[in-house]
Amino acid sequence: MRAVEESAFARGVTAEQLMNEAGAGIARTVVDRFPKPGRCLAFAGKGHNGGDALVAAAELQRRGWRIEVRLPFGEPDCSELTRRMLERLRTAPGPDCGESGRLIVLDGLLGIGSKLPLREPIRAACREINELRQNQNAFVFAIDIPSGLDSDSGAADSDCVTADLTVTVGFTKSGLIADRALNFVGRLEVIALSELEAPVEAGDRIVATRESLRSLLPRRKFGAYKNQFGRVGIVAGSRGLTGAATLCAFGALRGGAGLVHLFVPEDIYPAIASTAPFEAMVHPIADYKTLLDQRIDVWAAGPGLGKEHAQDIRELIERAEQPMVVDADGLNIIADTLAKFDSWRGPRLLTPHPGEMERLDPNGDADRATRASKFVSRYAVTLLLKGSRTIVAERERPLSYNTTGNPAMATGGVGDVLTGVCAALIAQHLCPYDAARVGARLCGRAAELALLEGRASEQSFIARDLIEHLGAAFSDLQSAVA
Repeated sequence: MRAVEESAFARGVTAEQLMNEAGAGIARTVVDRFPKPGRCLAFAGKGHNGGDALVAAAELQRRGWRIEVRLPFGEPDCSELTRRMLERLRTAPGPDCGESGRLIVLDGLLGIGSKLPLREPIRAACREINELRQNQNAFVFAIDIPSGLDSDSGAADSDCVTADLTVTVGFTKSGLIADRALNFVGRLEVIALSELEAPVEAGDRIVATRESLRSLLPRRKFGAYKNQFGRVGIVAGSRGLTGAATLCAFGALRGGAGLVHLFVPEDIYPAIASTAPFEAMVHPIADYKTLLDQRIDVWAAGPGLGKEHAQDIRELIERAEQPMVVDADGLNIIADTLAKFDSWRGPRLLTPHPGEMERLDPNGDADRATRASKFVSRYAVTLLLKGSRTIVAERERPLSYNTTGNPAMATGGVGDVLTGVCAALIAQHLCPYDAARVGARLCGRAAELALLEGRASEQSFIARDLIEHLGAAFSDLQSAVA
């Protein structure tokens, strides 16, 4: 970050230009989450991180927000540019009276140049922010990094700010994606600055942003027809686990598949046929071996399967030549045959949650990134390791981190929907790696939109809420940045 800033300054770009662009991006992120103006407490340190917070606060004030500034240091201690932004905030037009909307906090206390441990008066300010979040349900936006977090390692001070959303400026800092930083960073948003040029060398870890993924979903031609978007075959469901099959089918349909075929055991066919989407074709199966002869472009296998037909399912996973998304019981069925992974006939995308990953890789590293990298170096598969910062890994490709989503997604059925979405994206000619990255982002964003619209809460959210908001998530991904 320092290198690209110095390069920009050498080209004549000023720190004020970068600050104005960063502040505008931060304000857009706030308004995206909270369109109705409310009350904003801006905690501004004496450096340029504080200046970013003040620029954002001025923009919010112009949009009707009531702004209050907290300065841990006296104004004379602040940098010249930060003092200038404070004066600009004081003269910016604002509302005639205070709004009663949501209380938010902008954490602009410390940037990437800070070192641990925290010192006074910053420590007291961090404690105040955390108390506001805990006692007044304030939504905390950390600017660049949560104050008290090491931007390189992710180590955190005991009084580190707990952010709901971290708006990092320019590029993602490595500490923000460390496992141990997750609960301090919260949702991660990257604000690109037009005057900063990305480093030439490609890293081995990337963050999947809207800008980087948008081109993977080109607009459809006017003369498009359903066969161009693939036939997805879903092998799912068993007695007592019928909902997983239905949710997966909905995910494939909402994910854009042209045709969806749902193959279920004969004994649960009536139950599935009565609850499945009208648009899906439901087929009773007496012998899973016959599936190898089906005209299918992409398979999705595993949701709610149980282990009654484990041997036949294992044979399907190993022998099918088409790409396949393997999830849930499909993963459990193949966990004891890892040596055969490289002999599978078609591309495979595995989508384990942490428990399933433990069964696939019982002696793996505790660090999720290292574990994912080593796993795909051993086996020729694409891995989508689910979690609050989902990781997508494939041999000879950078680890890709998803940034969307929220704690509401910790509920049954969400993974089944994701399986269907990923299969649909592969059917639309995305490679498994890109389908996993796009699918993770879409599902996470759909969950966010459900909460933003007030249709659900972290506690009441269910997988059907995710399905209902996939269309909006697609639109969000394909739209131009405001």
